[in-house]
Parts: sequence; C-alpha cells; structure tokens
Amino acid sequence: MRMAKGAPSVHYRMREVAAGVAERWTALQPQLNERTRRLAAAAESRAIGWGGVALVHEVTGLSQATILRGRRDLDAAAAGTLPGVVRRPGGGRRRLVDTDPTLGPDLDRLVHPVTRGDPESPLLWTAKSADALARALPAQGHPVSATTVAALLKARGYRLQANRKRLEGTQHPDRDAQFQHIAAQTTAWQQAGVPVISVDAKKKELVGDFKNRGQEWHPAGQPDDVQCHDFAHLGIGKACPYGVYDVTHQAGWVGVGQDHDTAQFAVHTIERWWTEQGKARYPSAHDLYIVADGGGSNAARARLWKVELQRFATATGLTVHVSHFPPGTSKWNYIEHRLFSFISMNWRGRPLTTFETIVDLIGHTRTQTGLTVWAEWDQGTYPTGIRITDDEMDALALEYDAVRGKWNYTISPQDDSVINP
Repeated sequence: MRMAKGAPSVHYRMREVAAGVAERWTALQPQLNERTRRLAAAAESRAIGWGGVALVHEVTGLSQATILRGRRDLDAAAAGTLPGVVRRPGGGRRRLVDTDPTLGPDLDRLVHPVTRGDPESPLLWTAKSADALARALPAQGHPVSATTVAALLKARGYRLQANRKRLEGTQHPDRDAQFQHIAAQTTAWQQAGVPVISVDAKKKELVGDFKNRGQEWHPAGQPDDVQCHDFAHLGIGKACPYGVYDVTHQAGWVGVGQDHDTAQFAVHTIERWWTEQGKARYPSAHDLYIVADGGGSNAARARLWKVELQRFATATGLTVHVSHFPPGTSKWNYIEHRLFSFISMNWRGRPLTTFETIVDLIGHTRTQTGLTVWAEWDQGTYPTGIRITDDEMDALALEYDAVRGKWNYTISPQDDSVINP
C-alpha cells in the first residue's frame, strides 16, 4: 500500500504509539497485580496489532511469553473460564540470579575474560554468542538455556555489538600542522594558476566474473552469476588503478595497470595525465603541486618515487612541489572522497569481468556537481625490487622544506647530461 503524500512514516507512528503505551503503563503499573499487569499488557498489544507484542515488551519490560499468556487469559475471560485465584505478591519460581548468586559473576567473566583477568576462559578465542555462553556455563555449575542467557545479558546491560572503526593509532605531533600546510599551499598554488593534483592508488581488484559488492536494478530473478570463490587463479589478473585528481578542474585521470603498483607506474600515470590533459589546461605552468599519501608507491620515504619525479620534472621542465599526508591519514587525501568513492559507487554490483570493463566503468563515472574521469589501460610492466643508491639520491635536484621536510620537498628540472652523463 502506498502511503499518502504528507502522511507520517510508519516509524514515526510506532514511536507515538510506544510513547502512549509508556505513559499509560507508568500511571497504571503501581495499581496492578500480577494478573492485571499481564492482562493490561496483552490488551495494549492487541490494540496495536502487528508488532504489538514486541513493542509492549520493549516498553513494559514484561517478557513476550508473559504478554502472550495474557492474551490467552483475555480469551479465557471472554469465555468465562479464567480462574479467580491470583498468586500472592512474591510468589512463583524465584529468579536464577536469586537462587544461583554466582551465575551473574561467572557470566561476566565469560563475556569479558581479558578485563576480568581470566586468561584460561573457555571463550577467550570463541565468538561470544548466547548459545556459546550457554554451553560454557554448565561446566561451571550453571545449567541454563541460551534464551535465559540472553535475558540475563540484557538485564546486566550487555547488548550485541559490532566492531567500530575509531582508532587511528598515535597521532603524529605535526599532523594538524601538516593538514593546515597542505590546505594553505593548495589555495596559494591555485590562486597562482599552478596545477594542483591529488594522487593515490585505489584498492587492487580481481579481474573476472567475481562478486562485486553492492546492488543494481535487474529484471526480477535474473542476477549476474559469478564465481563462488574469489580465487585469483579463476580470473585473468589483478587491476591496479592509480589515480590523478585535478583539484581545480574537478577532473580525474586513472591508469588501470595490470602489473605491479610501483613508483614507476605512479609517475608514469602522472606523466600521462600531464601529456594528455594537464599541459593543455595549464599551458603557461612552470610548477606542479602534488598532494600524496605517506605510503604505498608514492611513499614519502620511497627513493624510487623521488628518482622518477626527477625524471618527470626534467622531461617536462616543471618544478615539482610535493606534500605528503601524515601516516594513517590517507582518507583525508582529496582523491579518496572526490574521485575514488564515486568510482566505487558507479561499479557497485557489477562484476569486473575484463580490464576493458573496468576502464569503461571508471571512464563513465560522473557526478551532478561536474566530476569527469578519463581512464586508460596501462599494459606496461613495472618490476619490483629496484634499489636506488646514495649516489643516485645525491644527484637529484631535491630540496627539502625547512619545516617538516620529510613530508614537503621540491624537485627541480635538471639538464639531461646530469642524469645521463
């Protein structure tokens, strides 16, 4: 059924219903005995309809079994068969935590074996589900069911929790200062008409009929069939996308490599961008500002990265200024949230069956705010293990900044004879 325009959402309506139940329950509960509490809760759940038992359980704290028993009592009362005896206050079976005072502490030690100082806990290396806890407790003299364990956990303030990405490790003392430096340099170079690019390698992708996360619309019952296992030998290789994002023009260039993600591959992609797009956009430019991560193929400490940038600077005549983000802060790099995120959204749910498919999907990535992307398949080979000697480093026209020089430096063009004597 389609909801009328302007009608409140189901979620909003249920919140209103829950608030009403809570208000009535707070007013009536002190005047009710065991049976009338059960009947009142059952009547509320029936008035609500679908989902009423769960909602009343959440509001009142009565178990769903108690509410369902109240419904049966309502039916019995309507038929005139409801017994007239009411259990006296405090009667009935006592709670497990009252009859077994060590159950709660033993359960706590199982849930938090490390913080409770119990390295021999049977669940130290096991997922702590209600079933697993229920199997471990009898060994400590507590024969309980998984349902009882779940109720005890909830009563003791435990909830099902997933991992949460919050820890970034120790923050470098110069982290904020480097962020401010990159922001200031970006603005200054843009105002001077100098190209500013953000570079990085995207996650490697298996090429073949493998599952790709996400969904897209298809005729019902006709999903794309893919491999059951993501084994590399079932595909045709791995794609290594390396991106160049022009911050000023909101345009991306991505080289899709099929070999290794090395500094040579990274700088070759930058060179391709400059030859095919950058030079035409910035015909009078004599400088280039590059913002990069602190690791990977464009690492701040990578010698080959600097050697390749020297070759690029000499070949193009550009003075290359480089700033690296501090370790562990790559998500703040412009290219991550202005280019790579949209590429991932564009190919979600689409098997990356061939290199051509990957190039087409990247190249057709667009946004309503004007992002454009060009992609090409780089079939070159980029060997690993290339070592750069101290003499080769000394020969570079490399100048480190006076402040945070390990993250900020300039490479100037050289005469070809200096590089190739």
